[in-house]
Amino acid sequence: MSLGWGIQDLAFAREIVHDRLDMKKQGRPTKVIVGLILTISLLLTAETFVAQPYRVEQGGMRNTLLPTQIVLLDKLTPRLSANRRGDIVVFTPQGATPGEFDFVKRVIGLPGETVDLQDGHVMINGRQLSEPYVFEGQPTEPFEGTHHWVVPADALFVLGDHRQISADSRTFGPIPATSVVGRAWLRLWPLDAIASL
Repeated sequence: MSLGWGIQDLAFAREIVHDRLDMKKQGRPTKVIVGLILTISLLLTAETFVAQPYRVEQGGMRNTLLPTQIVLLDKLTPRLSANRRGDIVVFTPQGATPGEFDFVKRVIGLPGETVDLQDGHVMINGRQLSEPYVFEGQPTEPFEGTHHWVVPADALFVLGDHRQISADSRTFGPIPATSVVGRAWLRLWPLDAIASL
């Protein structure tokens, strides 16, 4: 019984090795492409359903948020729990295309509450709301004469922190809760202004 290799056996083994190397070379680009597709899919899924950067464009949230600052929106928890008073939310105004022109405002009135503006103050169900975040202590004055709202069951009353220049629920009324894109929870940019909100 011979355990040696013949010339034909060596040629056959060499063919197998060369075929394997060719398959590995061909597999590398495929693996890279599949890896890129999976990575892009995960990033798009995360941005759509979990978190998204948002650039502040308006001045209605001064000094909490300034134009050109970038915040990170939490898009997941608003789907799981109700918004709370004081939350800073990004929403799409009625009639606008999502992502084209979104607003950032603070939640003031919750579903079922009454919101009144009296003597420069916000009243929720007859009680004055403490608002230390309002720009330079500005009074909250009504726009267009309306000073009383009842927030519908599926809506939120929102105001900007810079009350004199903010277009908010004083102008367009309570917003549908479904129009909220996400909650701003972290200021990302500029680096010297990084902070949780």
